[in-house]
Amino acid sequence: MRPSATGTGRKRAFAAIALCIALVTLSPRSGAASNGSDTVRSLYDTLLTTMQNGPALGPHGRYARIEPVVRRIFDMDYMTRLAVGPEWAKLNDVQRQQVQQAFQRYITAIYAERFDSYSGERLQVTGERASNGGTIITSQIVKSNGEPVNLSYLMRNNGGVWQIADVYLDGTISELATRRSEFASILRSSGINGLIQTLNAKADTLSASPGVIGRAS
Repeated sequence: MRPSATGTGRKRAFAAIALCIALVTLSPRSGAASNGSDTVRSLYDTLLTTMQNGPALGPHGRYARIEPVVRRIFDMDYMTRLAVGPEWAKLNDVQRQQVQQAFQRYITAIYAERFDSYSGERLQVTGERASNGGTIITSQIVKSNGEPVNLSYLMRNNGGVWQIADVYLDGTISELATRRSEFASILRSSGINGLIQTLNAKADTLSASPGVIGRAS
């Protein structure tokens, strides 16, 4: 994983990657732990393996390794609806599918670009607790210099499958709230087609190989 120019920049990068509910006090895991912890561990296992093989995989290979996991463990329907906001009700089915796919591409490309190499980082689940919105899973990404980055995941149980609905960095930075603000600005100026184009363009830029990452038709 490449070092960032500043600690603040690094934290913002992790906030963008992780996709959020406020950080809560750590609670010991109980015997009744939800499978939400396993979901986050599954993400972290994939990211760790991708990092360890990052240079050999290259941008396209990292994207291909991460994309199925993002599609499986992120509640993209819920996240896209909340990020788009009131405009969602005005969209037709095709537009909803297109913006959801573009958002998923963008999230995957962020992971593939940021988790590109390994230098001793540790990715670990540290606890969980019940929440009105689902379950909160707390975790840390410990950088190679020992500095921890605290992330909390809001998990939702969708028909027995625990999926990530949001992520918070250090209890103050909500990824979903941040995206909603950004999306609202784009929607005001360019409409839904502009938002879809922007997300796809950002995914292409992050991939470091524009046009390599395939878009759903």
